[in-house]
Amino acid sequence: MPRTATHGIAMTDASPPTHPDVLEFLLTRRSRPAKMLRAPGPSRAELDRLLTAAARVPDHGKLEPWRFLVLERAALDRLADLCAERGADLGEAPEKVEKAAATFRDSPFAVAVVSSPRPSEKIPEIEQVLSAGAVCLSLVNAALAQGFGACWLSGYAAHDRAFCDRGLSLAPHERIAGFIHIGRAEITPPDRPRPDVAALTTWLEG
Repeated sequence: MPRTATHGIAMTDASPPTHPDVLEFLLTRRSRPAKMLRAPGPSRAELDRLLTAAARVPDHGKLEPWRFLVLERAALDRLADLCAERGADLGEAPEKVEKAAATFRDSPFAVAVVSSPRPSEKIPEIEQVLSAGAVCLSLVNAALAQGFGACWLSGYAAHDRAFCDRGLSLAPHERIAGFIHIGRAEITPPDRPRPDVAALTTWLEG
């Protein structure tokens, strides 16, 4: 097979293989609500594989501008209490506070994806933040593909500096891209209305 070199990398003149089963998965994937998830979550070996898949995202400059915090039972209970405390301090409605705290309290397992931009003269911070977002979705999809239920949540706690500092010891430049909750889901929720892609698409012909 003919081979060419681009920027020192050997390239083969071949189209990438098709994976119709993967495309069908992406066309039918559904997150599972956190309140539906039950223990057990992934084992350490399973999680290592999921995180490895999640890290295969566009990362301009190879900066790795994100990291993972694995939240096990004791950590989730502690964060539930802190979430309730901070919600009250912020003046959030009681029902909103209880729902947010229950997300941590009832979750069997979660991973916090931390956006951690690196100083760079070439790669804008927004591209690094978007890379962290890509990690969140990739982790959800990897968990779903492995047979788990999973969802990507944030809420007021993710954007509250005091919660991030006290609960997760984030550096000043870091923030939460998302909490990825993972567990077993025995029930498949009904699908929700999906975007009208044609109405959101513009073809530029010139």
